[in-house]
Amino acid sequence: MTTERIIRGLAAVATAAALTSTGQASSALAELRVCADPNNLPFSNQRLEGFENAIAAVVAKDLNATVHYTWMPDRRGFIRRTLKAHQCDVVMGVPSEFDMVLATKPYYRSSYVFVYRTSRHLQLQSFDDPVLRQLTIGLHESSQDGSNQPPAQALARRGIVSGIVGFRMFDVDSVENPPGKIIEAVAAGDIDVAIVWGPFGGFYAQRQATPLEVVPISPAVDSPSLPFTYDVSIGVRRGDEAFKKQIDEILDRRRAEIEKILRDYGVPLVKDAKEI
Repeated sequence: MTTERIIRGLAAVATAAALTSTGQASSALAELRVCADPNNLPFSNQRLEGFENAIAAVVAKDLNATVHYTWMPDRRGFIRRTLKAHQCDVVMGVPSEFDMVLATKPYYRSSYVFVYRTSRHLQLQSFDDPVLRQLTIGLHESSQDGSNQPPAQALARRGIVSGIVGFRMFDVDSVENPPGKIIEAVAAGDIDVAIVWGPFGGFYAQRQATPLEVVPISPAVDSPSLPFTYDVSIGVRRGDEAFKKQIDEILDRRRAEIEKILRDYGVPLVKDAKEI
């Protein structure tokens, strides 16, 4: 789930096989060609330290293929310049309703989260909690297409604007892991709470010396007009139905292995309301 694409998909809400002349996926894959961001933990980086790197390796192993990466910063036009340009056949971590790709079945579902120091005992669960009006709240800045993320919209609806501090989602290439700075600020006491997409919160919180609470935001908050939980899939090129089916079958076979990777990286996993 690379950052700019995920954030665009959430705010809007929302493989490695060449096709044969008959339109069927090749039966012998030498490579799983993946396009990914080289500096975007916890999702991916060029040292293959992200959970999407690990999941891509699981998929490739099932295909009896090796992973070949094309690296590109995940910014506006990423899908057009990568998947649609045939630079790769797979993009990991796309919102399941993202219409620029053909999305596989979801392989995880996560939520936006509150992150705060355990010692504060804030017990936040809802945007309607009165204490939010007294706190300094960190948010990732709006995505590059100008659409505000759901937490910013939810706070604005309640008139909570004075205590908000923006943090960069991206920075110059020399700055490593810019999305983690907001969680570091919580641990340091520079802000009281961060409201971020779950994989950011879980991954970076578990890397702080200061104990932090990571609390998923209830899917009932502001739903359905402003959802906070989303399904995440693998994206293949539109029209690659046979390859999508192949990946779907792998996701079913390897579900336990994939879920372990997600939990090891601290990704908050939430159930669909229909499953509860």
